[in-house]
Amino acid sequence: MNYVSPTAANRWLIAIFFATTLASCASGGGSKKASNDYATLLRNAEAQLSAGHVEQALVGFNAASQADPTRKEPWLRSAQLQFDAGNYGRAIVAAEEVLKRDPSDKVADSVLTVSGLRVASKSLARLQGNGALSSSTAQTEAKNLVRSLRETMGNDFVSGDDKPVRPPPPKGTPRPKPKPATTPAAPPKDDNPFN
Repeated sequence: MNYVSPTAANRWLIAIFFATTLASCASGGGSKKASNDYATLLRNAEAQLSAGHVEQALVGFNAASQADPTRKEPWLRSAQLQFDAGNYGRAIVAAEEVLKRDPSDKVADSVLTVSGLRVASKSLARLQGNGALSSSTAQTEAKNLVRSLRETMGNDFVSGDDKPVRPPPPKGTPRPKPKPATTPAAPPKDDNPFN
């Protein structure tokens, strides 16, 4: 049996310690590189968008979302671009990804809501054209949708009128004189991107 002196054993332990330390240092730089990759990918996607290359920008935002899955920004940009292109299903998926990361994001919530309403509207029109709305199930779903819209948006919104509906004055009542035209006040600033 070979005898190993304590100093030789210590040297082996020290060598193993340094080897593992170097290996961990070499792998520790990966998170900073991923962060730089994310920023670069996002910047490149924005540049593609500025150049008018929407499809390449969407590919870039997708790559950025994979480089840092915790960030909402690439998903939000994708949701907006898909909405603008009329790809409401894809806009809904991207907006839901944003809301998973930030449940209070108003832009994503708006994209999700308006896209959902547009998909529902197209579906109802298609069903009506096919005569499929005559089924009791379709009518029940349509009534539930109308009820939900009334509760959320108000009766005037659902009726389709821009102005509130007023009953006609009783016969024999003199009509009010028209007011002189005035300059309308500037509309309030609205942060909703869909108006």
